[in-house]
Amino acid sequence: MTTPDWVKDAIFYQIFPDRFAKSKRLPDIGFEAWDSPPTNFGFKGGDLYGVIEKLDYLQELGITAIYFNPVFASASNHRYHTFDYYNVDPLLGGNEALKELLDAAHKRGIKVVLDGVFNHASRGFWQFHHVLETGAGSPYKDWFHFDEERLKGHKHWGAYPTPHEQKLLHHEDSLTAIGYRAWWNIPALPKFNTNTPAVREFLFGVAEHWIKFGIDGWRLDVPAEIDDDEFWREFRRRVRAVNPEAYIVGEIWHEAQRWLQGDQFDAVMNYLVTAASLSFFAGPHLNMHVIPQAGGLKDRVHPMDAHSFANEVERILNLYPQDITYAQLNLLDSHDMPRFLSCASGDKNSLKLAWLFLFTQPGAPCIYYGDEVGVDGAHDPDCRRSFPWDESKWDEDLLDYAKACIALRKAHPSLRRGDYRRVYAEGDVMAYSRKLDNETLVTAFNVSNEERTVELHLQKTPQTLFGSPAFSGKKVAIPPRSGVVLK
Repeated sequence: MTTPDWVKDAIFYQIFPDRFAKSKRLPDIGFEAWDSPPTNFGFKGGDLYGVIEKLDYLQELGITAIYFNPVFASASNHRYHTFDYYNVDPLLGGNEALKELLDAAHKRGIKVVLDGVFNHASRGFWQFHHVLETGAGSPYKDWFHFDEERLKGHKHWGAYPTPHEQKLLHHEDSLTAIGYRAWWNIPALPKFNTNTPAVREFLFGVAEHWIKFGIDGWRLDVPAEIDDDEFWREFRRRVRAVNPEAYIVGEIWHEAQRWLQGDQFDAVMNYLVTAASLSFFAGPHLNMHVIPQAGGLKDRVHPMDAHSFANEVERILNLYPQDITYAQLNLLDSHDMPRFLSCASGDKNSLKLAWLFLFTQPGAPCIYYGDEVGVDGAHDPDCRRSFPWDESKWDEDLLDYAKACIALRKAHPSLRRGDYRRVYAEGDVMAYSRKLDNETLVTAFNVSNEERTVELHLQKTPQTLFGSPAFSGKKVAIPPRSGVVLK
């Protein structure tokens, strides 16, 4: 076994720290109004103490693990521009808040996974700033990819491009346009030179430090950009030496066999499942004005019938060794794409169907904060709205459905660890079984707007665990736009 055993039973919840919950333990130093539309650069003031105060809510929902977007000191609301890898952002409460959060979460049996941004830093990162100040004389000049002419002061130098240089960035590599290599040519994100031993040691040290501090794993931001398998092998060795049960999950939007051989990552964010779920469960409700904003998914999302969907599910389930497949981080949306509800034109049944699928499939399901109460939103920054803590604004029907799906998964080990087998896939109806020991559960979906009656070849008169099917002999009638789980 190569993956942490606890992940197979985990129910994840993704939190964007600035937008989830705001405590009164930290001063309001001039944040945007909590309920105002999110902006690219504005801060709402969410903090880790706020998360602590909402752990009861998460526990009642059924959450057993939290994945946090970055929490380290940064001059951006999303904190992917890391200034200091050894200090939690003071706007979030600092290291003391994270320690208190870890203690409180662990007492409830909730794991905590942090976002690791190891491909790039920020203009404010000390070693990068040191080179900006001292040029070729800096001992840190090999920590990033710099243009020698600028290092020696022969050309304009600085991390804030002139208007002319800004235009060059549209059609030139940042190394030649502004003097250093930046992720996606974004000047605020200088890319580490991970060929430099001191950089590798620094990043591995950061990874070890926070595992020792008490976090339960790392979600790796754009890890494919560090095109070096041995870097990630050493990363795994160092992290696992501290905590053999630490979870390492990479942000890879496509097939990821290269990184999932058991010597690098435990899993990836399973955006292949995201695309398939949108294609089948949203189908005719897909908003093709919003879908193109879904980054790496846009070419994968299109209406799909049950047979095609079943084939795609089986293809995804067979891409990797079973131990890794059952530890995948399965999600419907995230901070990097429009929310599922917006992709589905606001159709709640599409989201419900997709949730039932997610919670009855191999792999750890993950809810993006607020989806469970009906938060929607188009592309960034709209998909990063503040959580509406005014319960009158909640969609209670969606919340109850999410809780029911979570409770179902937690009650039946076969849904978390059982073998998967296709049972039926024709037209608008798709069904599969999950079997573990003496328990076999069948989940069936009808995505049409009319009732569908099918024969699922069940061995005996089934017991209904979820949904409202009707039985006639060996046939099962599934209500329109709904799913059922039978035992």
